Amino acid sequence: MDARPVNLTEALATFDDVYSPRIVAGVNDYDVRIAHAAGDHVWHVHDDTDEFFLVLDGRFDIALRAADGTERTVTLRRGDIFVVPKGTEHKPSAPDGASILMFEPSGTRSTGDRHEGEIPHHVDSTTGHDLT
Repeated sequence: MDARPVNLTEALATFDDVYSPRIVAGVNDYDVRIAHAAGDHVWHVHDDTDEFFLVLDGRFDIALRAADGTERTVTLRRGDIFVVPKGTEHKPSAPDGASILMFEPSGTRSTGDRHEGEIPHHVDSTTGHDLT
């Protein structure tokens, strides 16, 4: 990583892919990632790590599924943060598009340790891409 400031607006303008996070910084053993979101992601779970979201622009919904199968949705708007606790099934979505920042351990797969169903073509199952 380069030891220079990163302007998130400029960084987001360098790519158009949705649900394909770019790593903009590292903090200890964690990646700071940004991504464009549009439409639905997949139901997935991170068994051993929480997942931090900050909405940079737009509306970002996170459906959460409890152990008993009940579901609820958290709606986030610009400036809102939310942490999905480890072991919680969740499905991000952005009906009208959004930009997000995530903070998670390096090597964390964007589709979790387990996911439900097929991965749609617009969802990149990745541990993040370097910002180029």
